[in-house]
Amino acid sequence: MTSDVFAEILNGLYENKVVPYLGPGVLYDSKHKITGEPIPADSNSLILAMNDGQPMAPKLMYEFPRAAMNRELKRGRNYVTGFLDKLYAEGQWGRASVHDWLASWRPQYVVDVNRDTQLQDSYADTEHTLIVGVARITAAQYRFKIFHYNGSEYAEIEQTAVNKNLPVLFKPMGTPRPISNYIASDADYVDYITELMGGFAIPDFLKEYRIGKKYLLMGLPLNRDSERMVMSDIVYSAAEPKGWVLRKNPTDKEIRYCKRLGFEIIAADCADFLEYTLAEKAA
Repeated sequence: MTSDVFAEILNGLYENKVVPYLGPGVLYDSKHKITGEPIPADSNSLILAMNDGQPMAPKLMYEFPRAAMNRELKRGRNYVTGFLDKLYAEGQWGRASVHDWLASWRPQYVVDVNRDTQLQDSYADTEHTLIVGVARITAAQYRFKIFHYNGSEYAEIEQTAVNKNLPVLFKPMGTPRPISNYIASDADYVDYITELMGGFAIPDFLKEYRIGKKYLLMGLPLNRDSERMVMSDIVYSAAEPKGWVLRKNPTDKEIRYCKRLGFEIIAADCADFLEYTLAEKAA
């Protein structure tokens, strides 16, 4: 049964009818090149990395945005930005297998809520459009920046200048490249989600392109409001049902949420799906 669903998803992905939506679980096999430690990407590991490996108070361990807000209030917003810049500095993390797979066929549209640069590395020799979420700015009503990548460097552009034929990489939670910027603390999320719900955090051309698409949520936990609120607005105008969630041991809360939103949960993880795709490619 799972292989039949995987086959349907894979066909949709390769035809750009299904959009990969990447959560922290896609980085399951990305390790530090020297220490061998896994890359901090999920909420818990990010909190520990930000606090020198030590747990914070239980109420702060609940979710990374809450812990980041605590650090921002005590040390300033630049502290959180600096932490993420250092964490995702170039060259220290090994490649994730999922990103190698994506690089082998380069989908037309990918959503990546991780803050590392591996997705961008997968398109390093390919002209593309990068959309980065921003928050708490007063210079413009929009909560995104758009960059055109010409095959060697990024340049910021207006949405009216976007080449709609190029692949689109959407990094709503930020990236250190080309300009360091992140959605990290509670205050960031409140501002970003508010404008996302109002339609000001997604460019117009992407609102048109996403109509009728399905999504494959890969490595994305759905037991916290922050991830759920961001995702539900990004997949707005999706087909019905909206797609699939790779989740081996979903909680009751996740099961109810996915049923209400229109996602089918597949009892598998990113490694299972990747194993299938590579076997199909070799066949």
